[in-house]
Amino acid sequence: MSKTDAGLRKELVALLTKKQAHASLEDVARGFPAGLRGVVPDGLPYSAWQLLDHMRIAQHDILKFSTDKKYKSPKWPDGYWAKKPAPPSAGAWAATLKQIAADRAAFVKLVKTEDLFAPFAWGDGQNLLREALLIADHNAYHVGEMLVLRRLLGAWKK
Repeated sequence: MSKTDAGLRKELVALLTKKQAHASLEDVARGFPAGLRGVVPDGLPYSAWQLLDHMRIAQHDILKFSTDKKYKSPKWPDGYWAKKPAPPSAGAWAATLKQIAADRAAFVKLVKTEDLFAPFAWGDGQNLLREALLIADHNAYHVGEMLVLRRLLGAWKK
């Protein structure tokens, strides 16, 4: 592995796993009041639960697409969003965070070991680098939305 390749992989792993220039998902999700997780603030189309579950579904979709040529993505947009604003159970929030972390760890392993630039044998020319950047960009966007949502609900004191 060249010094440049190793450096790129190190930065991608940091992009996927560290705070960087904004709050992390774990920061925003930690302490989110259970009674507010299913509240849809005025003017927004989703709750914190729907955002969190959307991040889980989308990241899992990218992981599976990156590793399984037979994988079929959910139908857009219905297959990517929770239908109801509230978590389906008391443990759903924690289980979803755990799944996001597990899928992120699996994707980081790919970033550390697989060819970043070779197009997948399936798809339309996507490669692992593109998918890593897509996960980072998508999650950062929705973490920011979740933080604003939390502020709108009066539940962000940092």
